[in-house]
Amino acid sequence: MKLGVLVHFKSGTDIFSEFEKLKNLDFNCCQLCCWDNKQYTPERADEVKAASEQYGIEVTALWAGWSGPKEWNFTYGPSTLGLVPAAYRGQRLKELHEASAFAQMLGVTDVITHVGFLPENPRDPDFTDTVGALRNLARAMDSRGQYFLFETGQETPVTMLRTIEAVGTQNLGINFDTANLILYGKANSADAISIFGQYVRNTHIKDGFYPTTGNALGKQVQLGEGVANMPLIMKRLLDIGYDGPWIIEREISGPKQIEDIIAARDMLVEMYTMLTDNNTQ
Repeated sequence: MKLGVLVHFKSGTDIFSEFEKLKNLDFNCCQLCCWDNKQYTPERADEVKAASEQYGIEVTALWAGWSGPKEWNFTYGPSTLGLVPAAYRGQRLKELHEASAFAQMLGVTDVITHVGFLPENPRDPDFTDTVGALRNLARAMDSRGQYFLFETGQETPVTMLRTIEAVGTQNLGINFDTANLILYGKANSADAISIFGQYVRNTHIKDGFYPTTGNALGKQVQLGEGVANMPLIMKRLLDIGYDGPWIIEREISGPKQIEDIIAARDMLVEMYTMLTDNNTQ
């Protein structure tokens, strides 16, 4: 079982210390999350690779952020997040190309990001122009033997599937966040697998509740305390042959974050063991 967490990578991050912590918590992989393109240097790549080898932590993907304003809500989110807003699309596309080049330095094949609030209308110029930008990125990544992964949440599963089909390259995938579809009020996470499950290459394992107002996302909570049906999600992913990483994401800080991550780890191992043992009987 590939089991890990999301590791934030920024100026001052001691990646050796971070990977040592993961090793001590019985994790064997991670996603590297970076919002600072200044970290995309050969020297930093060498640090990550050395730490990975020393502690046996596989970097399964680079989660690549982008510059400019960002508001994680329904009021200004659609006009500030990802590649969808035309005002920021060109710069952010350039930054994602840089992320792809850094991933190549790392020897990592998968690059993930939030594309933004993709329009439901396939004739919306923001949809067609975003598809064009993604095709440009995906083709460049394909030449490097890489995959581009959509982070779920800000669009319905059908819209994500439509976007993948419209881009049309063979190196597209999904980073399936088990809570985001709920937090954004877009879908039931377990049911979404029947729509786009074939494209899932990586995950964010977390939990939460649906929104209770029209402007704010739902509340994220510890795994098992929200409405994400993790046993059913895991079963459905395993049933369609998913053998990728299970990456825990807990978006708080301090001792409670570590406590919740450990609890999530133990829960995932128990569920995985039970499901895989049943499949072999």
